Amino acid sequence: MRSIFRRYAELGSVRLLKDELAARNIQSKLRTSAAGRISGGKSFARGALYLMLKNRIYRGEIVHNKQSYLGEHEPIIDQPLWDAVQAQLASNAAQRNDGGKTRRPSLLAGMLFDGDGNRMTPSYAVKRGTRYRYYVSRSPITKDRAETSAGLRVPAAEIEQLVSDRVHRWLLDPGSIYKSTSARLTDASMQQRLVARAADLGKHWPELPVARQHAVLTALIDRIEVSVDRIEIRLHPPRLDTLLDVAATPLQSTTDDEIQTLSVPVCLRRAGREIRMVLDGSDQFAAAQPDMRLIKLLLRARRFNATLAEGVPFAALAQREGVSRSYFTRLVRLSYLAPDLTQAILDGRQPRNLTPEKLLEHSRLPLAWHDQRTVLGFA
Repeated sequence: MRSIFRRYAELGSVRLLKDELAARNIQSKLRTSAAGRISGGKSFARGALYLMLKNRIYRGEIVHNKQSYLGEHEPIIDQPLWDAVQAQLASNAAQRNDGGKTRRPSLLAGMLFDGDGNRMTPSYAVKRGTRYRYYVSRSPITKDRAETSAGLRVPAAEIEQLVSDRVHRWLLDPGSIYKSTSARLTDASMQQRLVARAADLGKHWPELPVARQHAVLTALIDRIEVSVDRIEIRLHPPRLDTLLDVAATPLQSTTDDEIQTLSVPVCLRRAGREIRMVLDGSDQFAAAQPDMRLIKLLLRARRFNATLAEGVPFAALAQREGVSRSYFTRLVRLSYLAPDLTQAILDGRQPRNLTPEKLLEHSRLPLAWHDQRTVLGFA
């Protein structure tokens, strides 16, 4: 119960709370009446969540004739959390009654933390009639607001796009999905089904409503840590099984060993007392822009590899191609690059800092494809 109140205070939306609880497979408590009738065990409806969040019994009170009285039971929800939830409910109700335009939900609400471990919550500012959204470092809800430091102030649209794009790429990467599930799903057919369903989710990801994206991200992400030089997205890969209806086991807590971290370089710049994030050009993955030098290098590597079937010594083949034996050997090694990495380079989805020179420098690639992804910065 406390966790539901806390999550609402963090998300600020009953609709988002409902989607998250459904994605986590959290249901109402099963009850059996004296007559043997079973009720509950279902996903929470929005109406039920509204009633729960307003129910003063959780504050240790009893309500009679619209008047509340101190009860004899211990409160479950403390006063600061209760006040925060009621203030948010009242604010949302006022917005609806005001007939204002529907605002875009905060996609990463409840997931972001700054380098000091402080939660970052949605905020906004209006400048010359334009509304700007941010995520701002906040002290925990139970602390005095006076303790809050300036912390980070991150543009919401930019960081939401960055995290969404990175998770999108992860869903479309069969190698990453295999790597994160191989120790848990030993059935090859189940692994293939998971990869196929993840790819299907990735294919439709840009078209999904923000609420649905938020529910998926909330189920998959443990937390997102924002530091001065990178964003680290800590994923719960085991939860993908249940989200995509591949495994029959319910969503459960994930151990540290099962957490997968996706790192994205960023640049934070101080502006006055605040620290702002500069995301333009900071994503480690380039836009869909093929690098013809990289592509030519891979094509040449394949051609060099094909000449090995002639049974001619390396030195003679290198001389025939007009290159040194060392260069010939390094290039042949690149022909054993993982197929999905080769395809990513052909599509222009390689890391921004992956140049032909760097690829040649790392030509002694591990044989394991998932290790290649780590070495070259795809993981």
